[in-house]
Amino acid sequence: MEGRRRVRVADELGIDPDPDAIGPRLLILLEEVNATMRQLARYWEKIRESGDPKTSPAVDALMEILFMGRQVRMHVLLVAQSATARALGGPEVREQFATRILARYSVNAWRMLAPEVHPAPKSTKHPGRAQVVSGGAARETQVLFFTEAEARQWATTGKTATDGGREVGPAHGRSAVLPPQPQKPPAPAGSLAGTRSTTTAPTPAAPDPAPAPAADRDVSADARCLPAPAAGPGDVAPSAPATSPASPAPADDDQAVGLREAHQHHLPDITVAALRYARANDCTFPKPVGKRGAELLYRVGDLKKWARNRPRAATGGTGLD
Repeated sequence: MEGRRRVRVADELGIDPDPDAIGPRLLILLEEVNATMRQLARYWEKIRESGDPKTSPAVDALMEILFMGRQVRMHVLLVAQSATARALGGPEVREQFATRILARYSVNAWRMLAPEVHPAPKSTKHPGRAQVVSGGAARETQVLFFTEAEARQWATTGKTATDGGREVGPAHGRSAVLPPQPQKPPAPAGSLAGTRSTTTAPTPAAPDPAPAPAADRDVSADARCLPAPAAGPGDVAPSAPATSPASPAPADDDQAVGLREAHQHHLPDITVAALRYARANDCTFPKPVGKRGAELLYRVGDLKKWARNRPRAATGGTGLD
């Protein structure tokens, strides 16, 4: 009804009307589409009377919005385990989605949803890692995580959740403490960019608690997995009591340091043991740039960038494990 009302208003306003006169931008979220479409069809078969159309009016309304809604500022976010043409109502329906986000996909799912991108990038089990397909190209992207409480708080108020008086927001796989910030009103639906219906898996546009400078973010490093360098024999830590970190060294991100020196002067929050474990097990850990005797040396800037972007364990369960 709202879509048809907007079409009538647009016809009355004529060519090139003021978008605000048509109405605010509306975002329609269709979750669990595989189950929902079947339930709608079964429900309509149950209540349908003689003379009623064969197609459920709910399904028919969705088709109208997908085909014509973006012209009157109505857009659809659709989420599905397998967005087959049969589940959505036909191949022409699936073609209405200009952006597609795929995570933990099979080869068959990729060929079905993004056949224009070939060869298909290898799927990964890295939490939150997805491929964003738009304009005939795929871009590997790390999405943000919410606990259930954070997601509910953000979706209903636009504000971050609180924990003991502290603001906490989504981070790369965990909740992170944010500095006090002025409260912001919920983001209006009209702030969304684009005029095409969007995607198969929406990503919450929440603020990153600790964004790195644009020049320091290495997106290409997140999109590939590099083998971890072998540990040198001189890198074994001698048994000694832990000491407090020394005063920070001058900020020189181009200098090459060993892992112990990196902990003492540049990464005091990460232990030497943790750095060595990451070197052996984390495929995104920086490559060495040189050696000092048997000790491997790493560029300080690369270590800092890795420390900012390294994956962290989630603090809350999702019920899906």
